Amino acid sequence: MKSYMQKKETVERKWYVIDAEGKSLGRVASLAATYLRGKHKPTYTPHIDCGDYIIIINAEKVNLTGNKLENKIYYNHSQYTGGLRERTAKTMREKYPEEMVERAVKGMLPHNRLGRQMYRKLFVYAGSEHKQMAQKPEVLEVK
Repeated sequence: MKSYMQKKETVERKWYVIDAEGKSLGRVASLAATYLRGKHKPTYTPHIDCGDYIIIINAEKVNLTGNKLENKIYYNHSQYTGGLRERTAKTMREKYPEEMVERAVKGMLPHNRLGRQMYRKLFVYAGSEHKQMAQKPEVLEVK
């Protein structure tokens, strides 16, 4: 029996929307990463970007368990001496909720050209409104 290898020309993409309100950040991010990679499809091929488009709404209302709001720290470095910036998860959720969710999803994607290509299909919004209504996205439920 021969293995099926999908070609990038034959990939069919769908649009999905995930409501992150009250849901755990890790569960939302892992579901989004799975659908961005295309691992939910029977035609999944590891070296082809066969994933779907994902829209995440209500990023500002995502939930963090335990003491992560105070203890989890996000780091940025400007590549200059003394250019390290630290922010807690609480600050990130208040001021940059989209970036917090994007970082969580990006960390679960491959760290190469293919992963960057998959990451471009992710759209995160702090509120409940999004610009992709014309694509008629289907709702994905986080367990």
